[in-house]
Amino acid sequence: MPLNSSALSAAKISEALGSVGQGSVVSEVAERLLAYFTSGDIAPGTRLPAERQLAASLGVGRSAVREALAALEILGIVVVRPGSGTYLRDGISELLPRTLSWGMMLGAPRTRELVELRSGLEVQAAQLAAGRITAEALERMQENLAAMAASLNDLSAFVEADAAFHREIAEGSGNQVLQELLQSIRSLLRIWVDRALTDEGHAEAALKEHGEIFAALSARDADAVARTMRSHMETASRRLLAGFDAAQ
Repeated sequence: MPLNSSALSAAKISEALGSVGQGSVVSEVAERLLAYFTSGDIAPGTRLPAERQLAASLGVGRSAVREALAALEILGIVVVRPGSGTYLRDGISELLPRTLSWGMMLGAPRTRELVELRSGLEVQAAQLAAGRITAEALERMQENLAAMAASLNDLSAFVEADAAFHREIAEGSGNQVLQELLQSIRSLLRIWVDRALTDEGHAEAALKEHGEIFAALSARDADAVARTMRSHMETASRRLLAGFDAAQ
C-alpha cells in the first residue's frame, strides 16, 4: 500500500535524523532535532513523526525524545497540539537554538545566575503585562489557576499549569524579546523547575502566590504586580536552588 504524504514526510524526517551515539542522550536528541529543524530542509508547520517513530529512528528511548521535544517546545521551536501531534513552529528565532547546547552544560555558578536573571525578567514582564494583558489572557490564567488547584496531588500536572500561567504573563507583556528570553531561560532551567516542588505543601504555597499575582494583574496595579511577582520569585528561586543543591 503506498504511503500518504504525511507518512512520507515522517519517514523522510526519521531517515534524515539517523541514530544518536553515546553520552547525554536527551541533549544529543535535542541537538540532533534542533539541527535538522533549523537546516531549512523541513518546512515550518510540518507535523513531526510520533515519539515512537523518532525514538526508533534515533535508537533511543521514548522518554529521551519526550524530554527533548519538551525543551524545544519551551524554546518555541515546536508546538504541541493535543490530539493532533507536534509541529515545527513558524518563525523560529535565530537566537534561541544557540542556547540549548549551552544549557545542557550549565554548572552551578551559571545556574544560579540564570535563576537570578529569570527573577528579574519575570518581574519586568509582569509589570508590563499589568498595562497590556488582555481580558482573554486573564481568563486563560484563571483556568491555569483552576488547573493548579485541581492538581495539588499531581505535581507534574501542577508544574505544567504553573508554566502556562507564566507564559501568559510573558506574552501579555507585549515584548517579544522579553518573551523569548524567558522561554530560553525556562528551558535551560526546566529540569530544576520540575524538581522544585517536592510536596503538596510547596504546591499550596505556590498556588497562593500565583493567586496574589493574578489579583494584582486583574486590578491593573503595576506596583502590586511587581511586589507579588518579586515575592513569588524569591520563594520559587529558593525552592529551585534547594533542589539543585541537593543534586550536586
